[in-house]
Amino acid sequence: MLCLFDLDGTLIDSEHGITACVKHALERLRVTIPAAEELRRWIGPPLRHSFAPLLDHDTARIEAAVEHYHERFDTHGWREHTVYPGIEPLIGRLLDAGHQLAIVTGKPHRHAEPILAQLPFARAFLRLYGPAPSSANSEKADMIATAMADFGARAEETVMIGDRHFDIEGAVANRVRGIGVLWGFGSRAELEQAGATAIAATPDELGVLLGLSS
Repeated sequence: MLCLFDLDGTLIDSEHGITACVKHALERLRVTIPAAEELRRWIGPPLRHSFAPLLDHDTARIEAAVEHYHERFDTHGWREHTVYPGIEPLIGRLLDAGHQLAIVTGKPHRHAEPILAQLPFARAFLRLYGPAPSSANSEKADMIATAMADFGARAEETVMIGDRHFDIEGAVANRVRGIGVLWGFGSRAELEQAGATAIAATPDELGVLLGLSS
């Protein structure tokens, strides 16, 4: 089976790195910083989508904010994350069972690549799919379709795993199973509304849903 994993909120807890970079960008533009709970919702959607309402949908200011975000991300933010407990052994078990693994992330490819490279299970993932830095869209559906074509995987042989509605909607668009996870930044209601085939509360539960013995 082809198992496609989201990155932020699914494999790694990147809340501190992402929110610190958002704060940096808004401080540079002298914009009031939203509450911590609101900032958590920035993890998953494209940056331009999240910055737009705070910046009056001003294209120039949005692009400036993205640039300021990347200033800090390139030096500090990309390293500010931890692997969720239980993920590393799950990845090992999936490999032992003969599954193929790839990452489909809303994070630009050039930013996700160094993060993946230093993860303890980096070699388990055969491919990494991420949008171009200039993209204003999540593009999950397109990336899932590309992954399926690259691996020659049929819909019934593919599963997308993620913590936000973008992941599940991308799966639905490609008629593949979309499994939501609850240890990230989305809620059960969000995942169910998006059309999740199943929802896992822990990596062990996810393993069972992926056909691994408990």
